[in-house]
Amino acid sequence: MEPIIPFTALVALVLYFGAVVPNYFSFANISTLLRQFAELGFVALAVGLTLISGGVDLSVGSIFALVDLTVLVCLNIYQLPLWLSIAAGIAVGAALGGVNGFFIGFMKTRPFLTTLVTLIIYRALFNMLSLHYSADLSSAFVFNETWDWAGSGFLFGMPVNAVLLLVTGLVGHVLLSRSKFGWRVVAVGASRKAARHAGISYSWVLFYTYIVAGAIAAVGAIFYASRLNSIGSTTGVGLEITALAAVVTGGVSLSGGRGTVGSMMIGTGVVFLLVNNLTSLGVSAPFVASLLGFILLLAVGLDVKWAKNRHKAIEKTYVNPVVLELGPLPDTSPGTASPLSQNDVLRSAEALCIDRIEGPEDIVIDSRDWIYAGTRQGWIVRSAPPYDEVEIFARIGGRPLGLAMDAEENIYVCVAGMGLYMVAPDGTTSRLADRTNRSLFTLIDNSRLRLTDDLDIAPDGKVYFSEATYRFEMHEWMFDSLEGRASGRVCCYDPKTGKTTTVLGGLHFANGICVAHDGQSVFVAETWACRVKRLWIKGPKAGQAEILLDNLPGQPDNINRASDGTYWLALCAMRSPANDLSLKHPGFRLRMVKNLPKDEWLFQGSNHGCVLRFDENGQILESMWDAEGVSHPQVTSMREHKGYLYLGGLENNRIGRIPLPWADKSWTSLKSYWRRPEDKAAPTPQILAAE
Repeated sequence: MEPIIPFTALVALVLYFGAVVPNYFSFANISTLLRQFAELGFVALAVGLTLISGGVDLSVGSIFALVDLTVLVCLNIYQLPLWLSIAAGIAVGAALGGVNGFFIGFMKTRPFLTTLVTLIIYRALFNMLSLHYSADLSSAFVFNETWDWAGSGFLFGMPVNAVLLLVTGLVGHVLLSRSKFGWRVVAVGASRKAARHAGISYSWVLFYTYIVAGAIAAVGAIFYASRLNSIGSTTGVGLEITALAAVVTGGVSLSGGRGTVGSMMIGTGVVFLLVNNLTSLGVSAPFVASLLGFILLLAVGLDVKWAKNRHKAIEKTYVNPVVLELGPLPDTSPGTASPLSQNDVLRSAEALCIDRIEGPEDIVIDSRDWIYAGTRQGWIVRSAPPYDEVEIFARIGGRPLGLAMDAEENIYVCVAGMGLYMVAPDGTTSRLADRTNRSLFTLIDNSRLRLTDDLDIAPDGKVYFSEATYRFEMHEWMFDSLEGRASGRVCCYDPKTGKTTTVLGGLHFANGICVAHDGQSVFVAETWACRVKRLWIKGPKAGQAEILLDNLPGQPDNINRASDGTYWLALCAMRSPANDLSLKHPGFRLRMVKNLPKDEWLFQGSNHGCVLRFDENGQILESMWDAEGVSHPQVTSMREHKGYLYLGGLENNRIGRIPLPWADKSWTSLKSYWRRPEDKAAPTPQILAAE
């Protein structure tokens, strides 16, 4: 929605000039305007691309003039074939842009000064060549129907260059938003240092960017040459300022890393209509030039102010709460016969690795009984029995959340802000997925994985993982909570193809993931909706989803298997009547975001620890509590292993452990998923299904 102001200005200008200029909306006038607009539009695309990359190209006007001269000389004087003349023009534009890209990308010169110098050099070269060829061009002429058609013909009822600009814009939009080259251009423009740390060779990216920009500007010059079929000493003069004012007016940031093809075209339309129509109305050229300078100055000022206050504005406009109505609050009073009755089972949990670990959101345990957990520092740490010391096993970065272990004891990790990763037994780290398929009908690009948080591995090796929301980052989860929108999803990574696809969307903060014992379905927790869904991945119901647990007393988090064929579920926060009521009133939550500091916002109570056990029919069998948050104020995960239940917490400084008297003392999660030759226990239902 950032271009809404220039778009409104564009509509207003069209309506105003349509009212004051006679026959403004006639076919002849509109055709003429579109033809001239397209010539400027190509140059604006070139300038906008360099701005997004973090630079600028002030030499486009001179490149424009040299390409115009090149094409006319090749066609009229040397009488080369039309296709070869056009190819020569595009090659000249790309080469001149490549010179800029070489100095800016490889020689590390400043874009503004570099292109200012090349502007002077290219203009001097144009002046010398035009002086040499002007006499011959004035008398030479080659008749070519295709060339004339390019300058004055129509295609699908529109000027030829306008149609080509539209096609170029669509291709450019796809390249910028959905290709590696476009992502890298944006990344380099946002931060060269961060792009370099991400493994992007920004020197080559900048080099290719300026080559592409020069070629695009050349296309505009070719249509200009076909329309006028002559050169002049003022060809391209001031064009760089007009194009720069246009793209900045549309919302392309001068600081780089932000802008779209659509915003470039909107800004170009605003500037073009002002300059063209004011000149047609008899306004003096100095006044038009002054107005153009004022527009550029105003756009630059607004861009700087917007960059400083953009985050605040987004908080007040992007956050858009909806009604989220939960069922009646379940009774959890202590002393009742209900399986949800509060108790103190978790309060007596043994504290492992206390004060040696920070925020173990999830844990896994290997065949040697070593515990692995992710921490807030971006590490995977491990601890061997008796769990007195902790050592760093792998440094990933981001915020490691959900963990899972395969048969070879590779650890799969959901890293918030980074995607799905794997850590081998020797500690080496590899990225598996950071994107999924983009939804067809969505304004926001939801292909990037923003907040992956839990995962599990199916018998066929596919990794099912949850992404809490594609609208917000890890540090902005509270906005998603206040919105109550269903922007979460379940994705599947297939190691055989290396592809990641979304298999279930429309979830309210998708969180815990667990593959059922029989391998036929996946359980997924919807934190804000306080429920658990079952997604069938095998059998006649494959692809269908249904609610398994509903109206929970708290917000569900990670889900894991139990040794008796049931499942464990962590409740990371408990519901309250006040917060349940606020979910029914989105206007109240919106005013809260706008008028109160974050530390005064209303949320669920996250200072209670609770773990539930349920079966495949959705029946809750028991609950374990630390209602006063003495030992484990927040429980985000639990993992059963050899008769014990191990507890993790996003904000805790320890790993909890409680004995399970009824549990199988030889049962481990690894045996439940993957049978080994040395395992004497009977195969689980999932192993049988896999076989």
